[in-house]
Amino acid sequence: MTQKFDVVVIGAGPGGYVAAIKAAQLGLSTACIEKYTDKEGKLALGGTCLNVGCIPSKALLDSSWKYKEAKEGFAIHGINHAGVTMDVAAMVGRKANIVKGLTSGVATLFKANGVTSLQGHGKLLAGKKVELTKPDGTVEIIEAENVILASGSRPIDIPPAPVDQNVIVDSTGALEFQSVPKRLGVIGAGVIGLELGSVWSRLGSEVVVLEALEKFLPAADDAVSKEAYKTLTKQGLNIKLGARVTGSKVNGDEVVVNYTDANGEQNITFDKLIVAVGRRPVTTELLAADSGVTIDERGFVFVDDQCATSVPGVFAIGDVVRGMMLAHKASEEGIMVVERIKGHKAQINYDLIPSVIYTHPEIAWVGKTEQTLKAEGVEVNVGTFPFAASGRAMAANDTGGFVKVIADAKTDRVLGVHVIGPSAAELVQQGAIGMEFGTSAEDLGMMVFSHPTLSEALHEAALAVNGGAIHIANRKKR
Repeated sequence: MTQKFDVVVIGAGPGGYVAAIKAAQLGLSTACIEKYTDKEGKLALGGTCLNVGCIPSKALLDSSWKYKEAKEGFAIHGINHAGVTMDVAAMVGRKANIVKGLTSGVATLFKANGVTSLQGHGKLLAGKKVELTKPDGTVEIIEAENVILASGSRPIDIPPAPVDQNVIVDSTGALEFQSVPKRLGVIGAGVIGLELGSVWSRLGSEVVVLEALEKFLPAADDAVSKEAYKTLTKQGLNIKLGARVTGSKVNGDEVVVNYTDANGEQNITFDKLIVAVGRRPVTTELLAADSGVTIDERGFVFVDDQCATSVPGVFAIGDVVRGMMLAHKASEEGIMVVERIKGHKAQINYDLIPSVIYTHPEIAWVGKTEQTLKAEGVEVNVGTFPFAASGRAMAANDTGGFVKVIADAKTDRVLGVHVIGPSAAELVQQGAIGMEFGTSAEDLGMMVFSHPTLSEALHEAALAVNGGAIHIANRKKR
């Protein structure tokens, strides 16, 4: 007997599983298809984010930072110790336990909300039918009123450095090192490369980051990018800009990497090499030839602003569609799509999706950068406040970085909030909330912020926009 559902979701990542749960909560019969299995061969929900992305990398980032703090940062607090060591296997094991707890939690949520979990590979056929190929090879056809494509993304492979998951690894392999590599190479100075490079650098690796672009973190505000480069370099990351990898050769337990830079052809030897040059959508074998859904030359599914494809009743969300590859973007797109399926009005403000890099200090921003606004001819006023002037940051001995608020010079409306420093992600989110409601810098400056908090840095930066900061000397208003 053919199974029929109001909604069938292909993919149980942060976009897919959230969409499935929301659909079930709204009274729609819902199934979610996922094929990913863990090391034990069991179905693992949660997609890249929970299994081999956001969550496990943050677990390693937190563990490695605590180790670095214990070695280098406790003495100033009067905490004396000696002989601090890192058990890498235990650190990786802790990460695995966190992942297992969260992925099993998604399964529990599916049961609690009445979502039917189906294991296997899903392919969209014509007429909104979905072909489910189960682990045993058997095939079942499922009928759906609505289909949501949420198959996610995978690391990009590059011919000059083919991944073997031994010496040359992708972001997934870099989460599983059982010892600290003495010489670690990272191709790509993006979010993934900087985060993973930071993890192993803190534990003792000599890390070299090879970035083909001449500009560091081009999506970030220039002031933030410069501060991040200076800080991460000081921490030990050797970031080589304008370094394009041309080839590599594995010799036993090491790899020789060839690259070109301003000085010509170069080579360098590593014990491990992480390829972190970005991700590509997983749309291979997702669509039958007659499904009616179209994709572009890079493999992204064409959708409109509400994530609808060219086929009525078929939607696509997350990493398989245009825009930033971010878990929170995928989740909100999933909710938006389901709300629209139910006939409710729902949309996403794509201009206010925060970006975060979980290095230390954290780097985060929302809205536009100062250089983008000036290129668009928008006259702006800018306020900054350094964490070096924050009492709370000083008490925590974490005073690097600053908060930057950018406002329209004519209307005072906040157009961008950029932070590098402690709790940057949380502070930027405060800015995003205000910006969603059209806040002005004056509005933020008139709000009462609790003391002592890191949030006061946002308050002071907003005051500084119009020359009214209290705890730093003000620049002339532009």
